[in-house]
Amino acid sequence: MDAFLNGAYAVFQAFIGAGAYVMLPFIIMVIGLIFRLPIAKAFKSGITITCGFVGINLLVNLLKSAVSPAAAAMVANFGLNLDVTDVGWGAISSVTWASPIVAFLVFEILGINILLLVLKKTNTMDVDIWNYHHMMIVGILVFFVTQNIIWAIVATAITAVMTFKFADWTQPLIEHFFGIPDVTLPTISYTSSIIIAAPLNWLIDRIPGLNKVNFSIKGVQKYLGVFGDPMMLGFILGCAMGALALFPFDQIFLTGINVAAVMVLMPKMTAMFVEGLMPISSAAQKFTSEKFGGRALSIGLDAAVVVGNPEVITTALIMIPVTILLAFVLPGNRMMPLADLAVVTFRVALVVALCRGNVFRSILISIPVMAAILYAGTFAAPFMTEMAQSAGLAFDGQIASMAGPSLTQTAIIFWSCISENAIIVVPALVIAFIAIWYVVEKKITMEKIEAYAAEYDEM
Repeated sequence: MDAFLNGAYAVFQAFIGAGAYVMLPFIIMVIGLIFRLPIAKAFKSGITITCGFVGINLLVNLLKSAVSPAAAAMVANFGLNLDVTDVGWGAISSVTWASPIVAFLVFEILGINILLLVLKKTNTMDVDIWNYHHMMIVGILVFFVTQNIIWAIVATAITAVMTFKFADWTQPLIEHFFGIPDVTLPTISYTSSIIIAAPLNWLIDRIPGLNKVNFSIKGVQKYLGVFGDPMMLGFILGCAMGALALFPFDQIFLTGINVAAVMVLMPKMTAMFVEGLMPISSAAQKFTSEKFGGRALSIGLDAAVVVGNPEVITTALIMIPVTILLAFVLPGNRMMPLADLAVVTFRVALVVALCRGNVFRSILISIPVMAAILYAGTFAAPFMTEMAQSAGLAFDGQIASMAGPSLTQTAIIFWSCISENAIIVVPALVIAFIAIWYVVEKKITMEKIEAYAAEYDEM
C-alpha cells in the first residue's frame, strides 16, 4: 500500500510540477477533442484560454503587489499584534501537496466528479486540478488529527460533493453577472461564501428600506461622470488605501495607478479568455444536445477569472481595512489577517455576484463572511500549526490562513469529522446537505436561480 501511495504521489507531483500554464492548453484541447472539435481549433482554443488565464493571473499578482504592502502597513498602523498569524493560502497549499495521502485524495475527487457527471448529479467538469488542494486540505487535516484514513476519505468526499453542487447552483451568476458562459468555479475560497451570503441576501430582501439601497459602479457613473469610471474609481480607491497605510505621496500614487491598471485591463483579459472558450462551449452544447438530450455541461475553472470585476475589486478594497478592524474588535479572535488580505477578492467575489453588483449590500454581507473566517482560523490554528511543523515548516507562534479550515464550508466539515461524536454529527451533516440539495433543486429550482441572475442583464 505504501509503495502504491508513494508511486502515485511521485507521478502527481511531476504532473502538478509542470504547472497550470503547461497543462491547461492540453487539458482544454482534450476536452475540445472529446466534444468533436477539430484538433487545430481545439489546440488554438487551449492556447487562447491559457493566454487569457496568464494575463488574468499577471493582473491578480499586480493587484497583490499593490495591496499587500498597504495591508501590512495598515495592520501595523492599527497596532494589531495577535498571536495567530495569517501566513497565506500558499503556505497551506504547500503543506497539502506535501501530504503522503495527497495522490489518493486527488484520485478520489476526480472519481467523485466523474461519478456525479455519469449519474447526472452535477454539470461541472472540474479541470482545475491545481485547486484540488482546497478540497483535499480537509481530508488531510482530518487524517493528521485522527490518524484515520476512513475519516479523511469521508471528509474529502463530502467536501467535493458540496463544492461541485455549490458550483452548479452559482453557475448562472457567473454567466450573467461576470459574462462567462458555460463555466463554473469549484474553488472553495470562492464558493464557501454562499453558506452565509445566500441566507443574508434573502433576509435583506425582506427588510423594508434596506432592500432598496443600491450602490453600484453603474449607478455611480451616472452621478460622478468621469470619476465614476472603473479606471478612475480604481485609482481613487488605490490612493485611499495607500493613504490609510500612511505611505509617502509617490507610493500612494503608485498604488492608485496599479489598482487602476487592474480595473481597466482585467476585462480585456477576461474577454480573451471567453474568446478561447466559445468554440469549446459551442462544441459542448452540440455534443450534449446529441448525446445527452440537451444537458448543459460546464467547465470548472479557477475563480481567478472573475476576481478582476470592478465591483469585486471595489468591495475587496473596502473590506481589507474593515477586516483588519474586525480582527481588532471581535471578542475571542486571535487571528491577525496579513498575507491573505491581498486575496480578499476571492472571498467576496461570489457575494458581489449574488448581490448583482450592489456594493453596499456586498459589504454588508461580507462583514459576517470575513468575521466567520477569522473565528474559524483562530480555532483551527493549533491543528494547522502542528501539521505545518510536521511537514518541516517552522513558524514563530501559531499560524492560520483565510483558506483551508478557515473557510466556512471546510470548517464545518473539519469540525464535524474530528468531533468526539463524529459517527452522529457527520451523518447529520450529510442529511442536512441533502435537504438543502432538495430545497434548492426541487423547491427553489434552477429556473428561478437562472431568472434571478438574468435580471442583472436588464439593470
